[in-house]
Amino acid sequence: MERPAPSGAAVTRSPIPGLRSLRPDAFGAEPTGERLARIHRSPHFADGTFQNPVGVRIGPQGSKLAFTRTFFGKEQRLSRVPVGTVPVHATTLADLARPPASGLRLTWMGHASVLAEIDGRRILFDPVWGERCSPFAFAGPKRLHPVPVPLAALGPVDAVVISHDHYDHLDLPTIRALADTDTVFAVPLGVGAHLERWGVPANRLRELDWHERSTVAGLTLTATPARHFCGRGVRNQQHTLWASWVVASEEHRVFHSGDTGYFPGFTDIGERYGPFDATMVQIGAYSDFWPEIHMTPQEGIRAHLDLQGGPHGVFLPIHWATFNLAPHPWDEPGEDTFAVGRRAGVTVALPRPGEPFEPTADTLPLTPWWRDVAPETVRPRLAPEDAGRPAAEPGEESGQRKAAPV
Repeated sequence: MERPAPSGAAVTRSPIPGLRSLRPDAFGAEPTGERLARIHRSPHFADGTFQNPVGVRIGPQGSKLAFTRTFFGKEQRLSRVPVGTVPVHATTLADLARPPASGLRLTWMGHASVLAEIDGRRILFDPVWGERCSPFAFAGPKRLHPVPVPLAALGPVDAVVISHDHYDHLDLPTIRALADTDTVFAVPLGVGAHLERWGVPANRLRELDWHERSTVAGLTLTATPARHFCGRGVRNQQHTLWASWVVASEEHRVFHSGDTGYFPGFTDIGERYGPFDATMVQIGAYSDFWPEIHMTPQEGIRAHLDLQGGPHGVFLPIHWATFNLAPHPWDEPGEDTFAVGRRAGVTVALPRPGEPFEPTADTLPLTPWWRDVAPETVRPRLAPEDAGRPAAEPGEESGQRKAAPV
């Protein structure tokens, strides 16, 4: 489970060697040997830790009493879960059996997990198929909706791309299941130590620093900066890197943010590697208690505008609706992204979990599906003009409408 508090990273070295064998497998492994030497050589590693592009305070900010009341108050707790069954797309496998007409298709599986089909190749970002994002099967945030497709039924994947080593992005049971396939794993520096411990052969790892790239099945995978932190164990020593990612073919390119706070570097990423047919950007699990490591919907839309140099391409909101990880109401990320995107002129795709769509096609999923199961919120909506639930625009009743020109 990812916690924005400093309960972070894997222990780099146990003072008593025998205790290392008692560490849960889910904690992973610390980088050693040449992997650790490469980390020390990284231009982004200094003073014993990886450094963010902009300064970050990791632990909860402000009053601990206010944090406790906000996170554990009964009314607030009830607002953080849906009041009914989250509508998962029912025909994902049948839809995926047909190749995308445009060559590019995205399927949001929930949280930050996305299957990207790019010109005949398949990339799986941050796959989490486990029931809990936690090192323990009996505790931690539990999935709020089922996975749309069993992992074994998904079929071959050319590459798995991991943004960082927090539990809601790097899932032990999922990685172990994929370790038995032929897929290649692209990960930030240091994260390969976890995967090797879990059975992924070293020759199937592509371990990258920021702005390094690797070619997999004809696609170029580039690790790009993010503003976050790492950690799976008892102490957080920042010995594994975090990253956003760019995946490009000759015809298409997409961006996946992983977890990140807002920072000016999105403009540079867009200028160096864009423009993108679609951006997949984190808009959930934010809080005023940790404002520098996760983005709000407003910041997520701003990041898209920076990456694209304007309201171009399609914005896919990720990192919400699947796990309860922050004090905000469950539906707030969707509502606020819906409102802010409209104001900014950004085309925001709103698929249900498991609903494939083609970003460059004429139609996109644009209906605010979460409203049927949204809890009563404990504060007004983003702004008075967006506080209500306006009627669908022409064509939205069917869940599709013409995409706005870009």
